[in-house]
Amino acid sequence: MKAIGATMVASSFSCSEKSNDIPASIVGASVAIGHKLRFDKIPEPTLIEEIDTIIVGGGVAGLSAARYLHKKGNHHFKVLELENSAGGNSAYGSNNISAYPWGAHYLPIPNPENSEDLFDFLKEANIVTSFNSKGLPVYNDYYLCFDPEERLFINGYWQDGIIPNFGLSEKERKEIKDFMLLMEDFRRRKGMDGKYAFTIPVDFSSQDSEFTALDKISMAEYLKQKGFTSSHLYWYADYCCRDDYGTNVNNTSAWAGIHYFAARKGEAANASQGTVLTWPEGNGFLVKKLSEKLKDKVISNQLVYSVKIENGKVLVDYLDSQTHKTHRYIGSNCIMATPQFIANRLLDRSHETISQSTFSYAPWMVANITIKEFKDRKGAPLSWDNVFYDSKSLGYVNANHQNENTFHDKRVITYYLPLTDGDPVAERKKLYDTDALYWRNHIINDLSQIHPEIAKSIENIDIWRWGHGMVRPIPGFIWSDERKNARQSIEEKIFFAHSDLSGISIFEEAFYQGTRAAKELLNKS
Repeated sequence: MKAIGATMVASSFSCSEKSNDIPASIVGASVAIGHKLRFDKIPEPTLIEEIDTIIVGGGVAGLSAARYLHKKGNHHFKVLELENSAGGNSAYGSNNISAYPWGAHYLPIPNPENSEDLFDFLKEANIVTSFNSKGLPVYNDYYLCFDPEERLFINGYWQDGIIPNFGLSEKERKEIKDFMLLMEDFRRRKGMDGKYAFTIPVDFSSQDSEFTALDKISMAEYLKQKGFTSSHLYWYADYCCRDDYGTNVNNTSAWAGIHYFAARKGEAANASQGTVLTWPEGNGFLVKKLSEKLKDKVISNQLVYSVKIENGKVLVDYLDSQTHKTHRYIGSNCIMATPQFIANRLLDRSHETISQSTFSYAPWMVANITIKEFKDRKGAPLSWDNVFYDSKSLGYVNANHQNENTFHDKRVITYYLPLTDGDPVAERKKLYDTDALYWRNHIINDLSQIHPEIAKSIENIDIWRWGHGMVRPIPGFIWSDERKNARQSIEEKIFFAHSDLSGISIFEEAFYQGTRAAKELLNKS
């Protein structure tokens, strides 16, 4: 996400009296509507309409599938989206200060070997403006992350970059250097099949057992096997797992942990490797670009509650949460662009013998905080990404960072807290059982460790709870049969598209899975 971990904190906080005056509210997502799938009996549909293709889910995968169908001249489709706007965990919002993300908020410059479809989209969106004589993409300068990009608060000081450096012993510095060299070696390595050991999309990676065996152990076990003992290195690896996966080093597959460091090989004519593309609204910008030609195709506030095949047709039943009327689409095809736990409910797969229990999802809390200028600590200046060492949160992103006007009387910061230390089912329950005031106090308490007087600057806090923010690449999942089998179509009528089919929830994977499903649909015999 923050590419969408923490246990719940104790209920005693050191918040000042001023904190009690700060308004806080929970603004998303539509939990009550979604839970109708589990608890309510919904009446049979009264309105019936025939259509060629129905896409269930308007996240990045669903929109990418829709974009591809539209691009290939197939326009007889609809996208049904539960929320009041499309985007999934790339949702975004805005106020009179700035747009801001509710989840994923950047795209690293893609690998050269990534699909032509992705680069076609980036050209359409004017993110890639041209290619130089060597074939390297030229990115729109306004979308490349401005300096300063990131900083870490450690030992009472802001340092440049988020790899711990300030106040470390020489022994720890050497361990971190050795680890990064090891990751760089993985970044270059290829398998006997000629494929990179780690790349994006995951499906393009080598399946040599030398590499896939790493999926069977945790990242913590891998670090231990390699003899690493630095607490700062363990913190950094843990932060990276929490940042991209909503997991920690103890419950992240070592393959996925290494993938974080070794998979990205992006090159550009006007940007260095590792540069990210970002916008005030985060990946909401990409959602808007995916949706530009689909305005009459996406129907929001629709709860799909049944998908089945009858007499060679796909029947999709859904409830309009605004009118409370039920509808049915009868189509030739359907793309299920939903996470697998939703797809299984809609398809009534409870009777099937193939287990999909390995699909596990990370809960998150994200908050957008409107503040006046606040007093900063010594060291590196306010950056795009601002991380706290030894905090369970991931810190905050400065939503105003990409604005051309560098002076801001007020700003919006986006605070990320993945819940990673406990069982995700229990953490999810706690997430929903706690109210806005609880999270307001938690956020202020955490921020006050770095900005002691920040409560005086906060005007309001809006909170978004992601119960199933992203798939968790736990040990044994990435190269499991369950993940591979979940993408198989049903009777070449129902196709599957979601980032959880990759095992890693990032924009490129969602785009790839959506486009792949659309191609399978168009290419079916």
